[in-house]
Amino acid sequence: MTERLYYHDAYLRTFDAAVIEAACGGSTVYLDRTAFYPASGGQPFDTGSISGVPVLEVVDEDDRIAHRLAAPLGSGPVACAIDWPRRFDHMQQHTGQHLLSAVFESRFGLRTVSFHLGADTATIDLEGGAVDAGRVEEAERAANAIVWENRRVGIEFQDAAGAGGLRKASDRAGTLRIITIEELDRSACGGTHVRATGEIGVILIRKLEKIRQSTRVEFLCGGRAARRAHADFTALSRAAQLFSAPPDEVPALIAAQLESAKIADKARRKLEADLAVYQGRELYEATPAGPDGIRRHTRQNVTGSMDTLRAIAQSFTAQPRAVFVAAIENPASILFAVSADVGIDAGKAVQAAVTAIGGRGGGTPRMAQGSVPASAALTGLLGRFAHPSSGC
Repeated sequence: MTERLYYHDAYLRTFDAAVIEAACGGSTVYLDRTAFYPASGGQPFDTGSISGVPVLEVVDEDDRIAHRLAAPLGSGPVACAIDWPRRFDHMQQHTGQHLLSAVFESRFGLRTVSFHLGADTATIDLEGGAVDAGRVEEAERAANAIVWENRRVGIEFQDAAGAGGLRKASDRAGTLRIITIEELDRSACGGTHVRATGEIGVILIRKLEKIRQSTRVEFLCGGRAARRAHADFTALSRAAQLFSAPPDEVPALIAAQLESAKIADKARRKLEADLAVYQGRELYEATPAGPDGIRRHTRQNVTGSMDTLRAIAQSFTAQPRAVFVAAIENPASILFAVSADVGIDAGKAVQAAVTAIGGRGGGTPRMAQGSVPASAALTGLLGRFAHPSSGC
């Protein structure tokens, strides 16, 4: 059985131990005691070194803890060191989670059903009601007020049968390790935590996301929050420089620019549509009629906007006795349009032709489009649709 030193002292950065068993040629070792926290309860494992060999992963195997190393290690006494910046970051985030979860539950009846501590952010999943911007702002403000009060965060061990007042009932039997935030929260937890709420640092809620029946709240604490705030300020300052305006005015300026862009885009699309109508009519006038009186226009290796091509085809076939067909190389596809008096159902014709060669397609009686497996098939389709009387 491995003695878990982190249960009693999360601030232990170095310790001595003995390798009592090794596996995988010595690259996995078991110590008589360890301060390395294994991945558990949503919190990642610690890293560091054992006798100078980097610790890559720490795994909880019930009564003992496996330390996976970058190189083999022999048995006997070892000197161990925790990666303290990583450990303290996890302590800040995990204790911040306890505080934030307690505030959401005490104020709004929102229960934390899941916790995840990632490399960059942490999340809790809440259930029990709506989580809107107003509640988030109030919870963040209340949580930070408790941080500034620097309340004591304590550790105690108590038999599960007599452990009362827990925010979430535990289904474990025997002795529970309980983390207490003074006058706020009692939670059964095996993770590493700070000694007082002041060490959590500022708590910053970043994002809300609906996940099935839950709302996922993304947050940052302490050093992570400070780094993110600095990055946000840098990005906002750069935007402010681009607008030659104070940072506080940037959101309004961006909104105005977006509205202007929408208006300009709408005007552009109208001009493109008008131009396509003109081009279709001009193209029709320039296309001589065949012996059957049908004006046929074909295009191959088409590039550019498909919307514009369809608009030209529609304008062309709005005139009498007209057929418009275009072959698009990438992705390999065919566009077929006919005037109402040609007597062909474009949708059925395209569907039948492309399905026969392993493609897919369809559309309306006046205009249809189909995709084919390879561009080599386009030449045959182009000729077939250009002369629909031959079998389309």
